[in-house]
Amino acid sequence: MNADTRVLALALTALALGAFPGCERARPQAPAAAAPVPAAAPASQLRVAPVEVASIAVDEVVAPGRVIADPHRVARVLLPAAGRIVEVLATLGSAVERGQPVLMLDSPDADAAIAAFMQAEAGERQTRAAVAKAQADAERARDLFAFKAASEKDYLGAQNDLAQAQGAAEAAHAAREQAASKLEILGLKPSGFKQRIVVRAPIGGKVIEVAVGPGEYRTDTAASLMTIADPAVVWVASDVPESAIPRIHVGDAVSITVLAYGAGTFSGRVTRMADSLDPQTRTLKVYVELPNPQGRLRPEMFATIRHGGSPRAMVVLPANAIVREYGRSVVFLETAPGRYERHPVTVGTPVGELVPVLGGLQAGQRVVVDGAMLLKDR
Repeated sequence: MNADTRVLALALTALALGAFPGCERARPQAPAAAAPVPAAAPASQLRVAPVEVASIAVDEVVAPGRVIADPHRVARVLLPAAGRIVEVLATLGSAVERGQPVLMLDSPDADAAIAAFMQAEAGERQTRAAVAKAQADAERARDLFAFKAASEKDYLGAQNDLAQAQGAAEAAHAAREQAASKLEILGLKPSGFKQRIVVRAPIGGKVIEVAVGPGEYRTDTAASLMTIADPAVVWVASDVPESAIPRIHVGDAVSITVLAYGAGTFSGRVTRMADSLDPQTRTLKVYVELPNPQGRLRPEMFATIRHGGSPRAMVVLPANAIVREYGRSVVFLETAPGRYERHPVTVGTPVGELVPVLGGLQAGQRVVVDGAMLLKDR
């Protein structure tokens, strides 16, 4: 091969390498932070605003929870005696007042209680009569003994009979009071048999459970037949992470958002904190008490508690201004009208709709706060 042929071959080889690049594809790299980005959308789709400073709670505690009934405002209706349910006077969801009849009961214990009271009352009358007689005998024996008309033995015997009669009268009175107390508990009058026992609501509120029907015969006086809860005050039971426990205390004010009511908030106070953590989730149960006068909050609703920390002035951005790119947070900084550059920032935990910026921006700089996603791939 002569020199001209060799030069021609080398030229053809170089031309081929330029026309057909190698098959290895270049790896994608993060765009340079300072690379200018032209507007990728009409100006109407982008909104630019200066970076602002706001006072936000940097130690805020946010934890999920659910609404539960206040355990101090829940009562279970129990039977005072065994018997047959004649009538159920309150249905599920009914509003009842304290002392309102909710059940009617036929019980053999009612007649037994009335009979016991009548017997105790008769016994008390007899003992009162015996005390009166013993008192008269003792006075007569005392007078006779004073005039030497009776022996000392007779006098002391009369005094002893009086003391015994008084003791029996006290025992009879106690028995009558006990029998009367039982009648009061059962709601019965002290005379007249075949009375029905009226079971009344122990508290005012709403019937949230009914576990009995007319005609049933119940002997277990410890079984709950009906549950009444006062909805005027409810609790939110929340699971607070172990790391946040030192920042929350009993009596602290918290705000609550409920899933059913969107962005609306309710105010309450921490009323109790559990004594031990859940070993599986490493969380502590925190109970928040809040008023519920309109009954909008119902047990088992999902909620979120927010416990504000100490406020601090910080640079903040709306969440829409921050874009995640290649594992980092960036914003689009305006360099000229219609031109922007990527700018990495360090952000903290969002507080509501704002995100604290820990580094990378200063107040007054103009960034895209709405529509940043349209510039992400430019």
